[in-house]
Amino acid sequence: MQYAYNKNREEVPEPIKADVQGSLPAWLHGTLLRNGPGLFSVGETSYNHWFDGMALLHSFTFKDGDVYYRSKYLRGDTYKCNMEANRIVVSEMGTMAYPDPCKNIFSKAFTYLSHIIPDFTDNCVANIIKYGEDYYATSETNYIRKIDPYTLETQEKVDYMKYISVNLITSHPHYDKQGNTYNMGTSIAEKGKTSYTIFKVPPKADDSAKKKLCLKNLEVVCSIPCRSILSPSYYHSFGMTDNYVIFIEQPFKLDILKMATAYFREVNWASCLKFDADDNTLIHLIDRQTQKPVPTKFYTDALVVYHHVNAYEEDGHVVFDIIAYKDSSLYDMFYLANLQEPLQNKKLSSKPSCRRFVLPLQSEKDAAIGNDLVKLKSTTATAVKEKEGSLFCHPEILCEGAELPRINYDFNGKKHRYVYITGVELTPVPTMVMKFDVDTRQILEWKEDNCWPSELVFVPSPNAIEEDDGVVLSVVVCPDPNKAAFLLVLDAKTFKEIARASVDVDIHIDMHGYFIPPCPQE
Repeated sequence: MQYAYNKNREEVPEPIKADVQGSLPAWLHGTLLRNGPGLFSVGETSYNHWFDGMALLHSFTFKDGDVYYRSKYLRGDTYKCNMEANRIVVSEMGTMAYPDPCKNIFSKAFTYLSHIIPDFTDNCVANIIKYGEDYYATSETNYIRKIDPYTLETQEKVDYMKYISVNLITSHPHYDKQGNTYNMGTSIAEKGKTSYTIFKVPPKADDSAKKKLCLKNLEVVCSIPCRSILSPSYYHSFGMTDNYVIFIEQPFKLDILKMATAYFREVNWASCLKFDADDNTLIHLIDRQTQKPVPTKFYTDALVVYHHVNAYEEDGHVVFDIIAYKDSSLYDMFYLANLQEPLQNKKLSSKPSCRRFVLPLQSEKDAAIGNDLVKLKSTTATAVKEKEGSLFCHPEILCEGAELPRINYDFNGKKHRYVYITGVELTPVPTMVMKFDVDTRQILEWKEDNCWPSELVFVPSPNAIEEDDGVVLSVVVCPDPNKAAFLLVLDAKTFKEIARASVDVDIHIDMHGYFIPPCPQE
């Protein structure tokens, strides 16, 4: 059954009570907040790419055994400008907006000039991130939008460029036990250099000004020169352990010169992304103590990665797992014209696989060229010594047909056993969710006819002892108009359904989200 990807969804600004079937854990309180595109046409203009649709926030709140749903469009500058003009006037990555033909020549000239060095959109459609006590909608540009996580009201616009010189930023930060948030971004041609910058945002601006932005006290952890000044690598996430940051500089690159002229050539910015299958992938390992990359250079074959699973240290090695592709075809599959094709025609040329890489921390100077320096017995991943002391890494394939990985975040940066993932096979549409046991390779599945589940989110139970003590949540969309969408609640240990909360709402397929536990006083 076909899902209408390009259909504009109606928002539900006031909470409605869901119909709960099954039994929710008495301890489950809090709000699952999620983000994704929900509006694809304005007036007579339409977006080309699903990722370009305007952000529609939605949430499921658990309280005293009941579940409440609400949704609201992110009312940023992009949304307001488009609505006021009744047409798309702000360009997105896959959709270039052009002047109204009725505009005068001066307005048209200004529009063209503004695209030479583009001021990016604040349509923050990809995820929810937390800085200090504040929550923000985010995409991958230098703009984020503060939101009220409970009412979903849009609040102030924040420009990273006021605090750090980065033009593009990931939508998947990391959080430590002290409340610090770590993220990274790309600084394009700043003072003649293009670099990747890792930064830390403390949980408070200062004790005397709790309401001030935490970004005011942002600290740069490390800056890494780009291999090519005019072709920085695209990246969506990165890895982190207690002592290291893992950044993959993949040969999926953004051509800056082409991007600067894209508007005049009447092509979108996404067309300036190019994957080079003949190039290699450079893996940067940054020491968080010295704030510098380690001396050893790590390489692997050409790949495209969007999501890191986790990373940890073990017996003198850094181990990290990612979801990787052999090419960049996934992005093209999400053009709305391709998504509207029959399901059997939506075939990815590259099947995603969960790959484990192992980086030895001590490079043996006396080791012969061709020797594998990985000493861990628990993996088949290798790191082979090459000329000039670099190591070429071959991963271990853990499983295939998996995307949108999540773990129990208490194990982030530490050795984990379980990964909660969606099953995508050769299409971009998730048809099932899975619990993957990394140790035994056992896979538990949940699926149901005409049900398309979203990314799973793990919520630990109070006083949890084992890694999988808790529940996992997934928003399930049903293309069958006779079947209501629902929030699925699975026991994380058995992966059996324990409850679902159905709502009579045309829920949209979303991207990523964040579970907010209740305040201590609640």
